[in-house]
Amino acid sequence: MTVNMFRVSTAFLFLALILPWTCGAQTLPSTAEERFKALDVNHDGVVSKYEYDSDVAFAVMDSDHNYHISASELQGVLGPQQDGTPGAAHRIAVADRNGDKELSDEELRRALEFRFNWMDSNKDGNVDLPEMKAGFGVPMLN
Repeated sequence: MTVNMFRVSTAFLFLALILPWTCGAQTLPSTAEERFKALDVNHDGVVSKYEYDSDVAFAVMDSDHNYHISASELQGVLGPQQDGTPGAAHRIAVADRNGDKELSDEELRRALEFRFNWMDSNKDGNVDLPEMKAGFGVPMLN
């Protein structure tokens, strides 16, 4: 399987997983185990950078197709804000480099790459379940 074919397959699987969240049918998986299972689309026991990619995530979150993710669009994916957890506006502020209170594709990619690299504590290019658990729910400062 070529890398491009793998990316397309992963994108479609990711879309199938994330689409119900944006439609309000369910919220983002709430435990590290559930999130890991949803992201490990090829079931190889690790989440690769391809599986953590933002191509499909951005397209699905950008519901008004203006090439920016607003706080309301992000909150729709995150589901109702839980007590003590940062809301969508705060999460955007952490990654918003130009101060427009929205995330561009570049800002989202940068934030996801930063988080992936931070969770990949053994630097093998993958995130396994213990790494996901260690980073789950830990807010990024910048």
